[in-house]
Amino acid sequence: MKLKCILIVACSLFTLTGQADEGMWMLGNLNKQTRKTMKELGLQMPADKLYNPKKPSLKDAVVSFGGFCSGVVVSEDGLVFTNHHCGFSSVQQHSSVEHDYLKDGFVARSRAEELPNPELYVRFLLRTEDVTKRVLGAVKPSMNEIERSSAVDSMMMVIGGEVSLKDSTLLGVVDAYYGGNEFWLSVYRDFNDVRLVFAPPSSVGKFGWDTDNWVWPRHTGDFCVFRIYADRKNRPADYSPDNVPYHPEYVAPISLDGYKEGSFCMTIGYPGSTERYLSSFGIEEMMNNSNQAQIDIRGVKQAIWKREMDSKDSIRIKYASKYDESSNYWKNSIGVNRAIRKLGILEKKREMEQEIRRWIQQNPDEREKLLQLFTDLELNYKNRREVNRAQAYFIESFLYGPELVQLALKILNFDFEGEQKTVITALKDIVEQYSNLDLDIDKEVFTALLKEYRSKVDTTFLPEIYHTIAQKYNGDEKAFVDSLYASSELTTPRGLKRFLERDTTYQIFDDPAISLGIDMLTMLFDMNMQMQAPTTEIIRGERLLNGVIRRMYTSRNFYPDANSTMRLSFGTVCGYTPFDGAEYDYYTTTKGVLEKVKAHVDDVDFAVQPEVLSLLSSGNFGRYADEKGEMKVCFISNNDITGGNSGSAMFNSKGELLGLAFDGNWEAMGSDILYEPKMQRTIGVDVRYILFMIEKYGKAGNLIRELNILN
Repeated sequence: MKLKCILIVACSLFTLTGQADEGMWMLGNLNKQTRKTMKELGLQMPADKLYNPKKPSLKDAVVSFGGFCSGVVVSEDGLVFTNHHCGFSSVQQHSSVEHDYLKDGFVARSRAEELPNPELYVRFLLRTEDVTKRVLGAVKPSMNEIERSSAVDSMMMVIGGEVSLKDSTLLGVVDAYYGGNEFWLSVYRDFNDVRLVFAPPSSVGKFGWDTDNWVWPRHTGDFCVFRIYADRKNRPADYSPDNVPYHPEYVAPISLDGYKEGSFCMTIGYPGSTERYLSSFGIEEMMNNSNQAQIDIRGVKQAIWKREMDSKDSIRIKYASKYDESSNYWKNSIGVNRAIRKLGILEKKREMEQEIRRWIQQNPDEREKLLQLFTDLELNYKNRREVNRAQAYFIESFLYGPELVQLALKILNFDFEGEQKTVITALKDIVEQYSNLDLDIDKEVFTALLKEYRSKVDTTFLPEIYHTIAQKYNGDEKAFVDSLYASSELTTPRGLKRFLERDTTYQIFDDPAISLGIDMLTMLFDMNMQMQAPTTEIIRGERLLNGVIRRMYTSRNFYPDANSTMRLSFGTVCGYTPFDGAEYDYYTTTKGVLEKVKAHVDDVDFAVQPEVLSLLSSGNFGRYADEKGEMKVCFISNNDITGGNSGSAMFNSKGELLGLAFDGNWEAMGSDILYEPKMQRTIGVDVRYILFMIEKYGKAGNLIRELNILN
């Protein structure tokens, strides 16, 4: 017990002094200081084994999964491990009441049984290049912020486009870093034939569901297995029965040795976005507007969905994926707002800004350029506050609310002149949305959100439909919605079919759903125009703030905010103290699964199939057991992650796979804004639990034999 306490204290002290665990670092731009810190923590790999644009390296095993998650290549035949919640939509699309893969899981017994997913792709990073001088070379001193933005965007497109012109199998993307003060080119290769191979039952992959989401201790087997396919020359190709498994440049080896408290751990993936350099004014706006709108509006919508999902299996399958995506961000917003208040993040930001103000005053060159920086930021955020808040509620209520409006907007914006592949993909997306739509549920959601939106915004921001509801329907939102759905042809694919076939008896712009969609877009445009001037100045002010922070603290080792590009974070495996008198260990075991099942009888979030319970109760874990004979399920490290890191590989000091990152912890939900070294933890599923479930529950020994498992 004493040793355990000493290790926790040592871990905490290290983060307070060096904060080596903070940061999402660019692998192609690891400076000497960062490499030195990693080595001191225990890294046993040279930097050129992590990232090398000319030779196979660890980064070649890590993929962007669908553009919204991460994954890791684990076999010579292109197997990819990612999170269950990352593959959830694909599992749902292949599920039916007769073949309920969401509930029962899925195992492909042969490669012929692996299921294609036309909407999915994986992306490999080949190299990165600093193109800051070239991009900013297009900026002239006389330009205002709008002109600057246009010049920068144009040059970014030109540089990115040059990559594909040289090699059509490559994609070049230029991204902004440090608030638009630096620019880097990433060169990628995408593979579009990605097939589902294995999914555990949701009672494993989603164990705990909303109750346990963002919470430690955790016992979720959050993993899924896919396979990348290519043409016979190992090149990217669209789905074809003739395609063969892709042979990757690098395969991640898998360790069965596990970890101990204090073990080095690094996470590599594609984190989405953070706002570590955002001003206190921006944080306050985020908390009160976009986050609160998600909390309020999605809470109403999800309650309706969940009630119906729990009552009927067919609805559960139809709505599973969209509910999962919506509720994840809903609970995240709740946690972020809670953390901002509980951890005093706004106060800490304001203290830092006071230091910056003083530094600007003391430096003549800075004072001349930035004397009004914070005054201007405060004023411009204030000038757009009410419109920004209304727009946040508007988008959540109407653009992310009733699916009839979403379908109308997709059809309205359909690009018939696009490439054939793009047109077909867009059509499939619309048809898929129709197949997962229940009109009665959608009408109830629309009615509820009309009422909720009205209660949250000033009457100035009510769209024209509210006047129609008042005048024509005596203020009855339900009557309006019933009439809309009864008179629109777009409630089923029939309207889309008539439109595509150029049916002369159907004028799509006369359809009330299309008319409503146009009204919504018009109001959204008006809101944007009202905010254009302050928004332009806010972008400029935040960019200048980012720059002055780096000039003021020249001795600090800065990392850029996450922006969906490949990043590495590192630290150690360690527990934490969430509050006085409590101490959380650094791992969980299958015992916790059994305990939670008993403690939550009749709670669907913790319901597990008898055969899974029997397997876990047996204690027969074979080579996947730890030194005590127990089966570890999840573990935590102080690695720095955010959304998009889901499915990221968690490696040991030798670059061997320990598990997959899938969540953060409730106490540090404000980490996108401010890293909290004492609290922030990455939750990962142990790779040994993944392998155990594949082999023992799925009886898929063929998949196990593909892997490079180190004894």
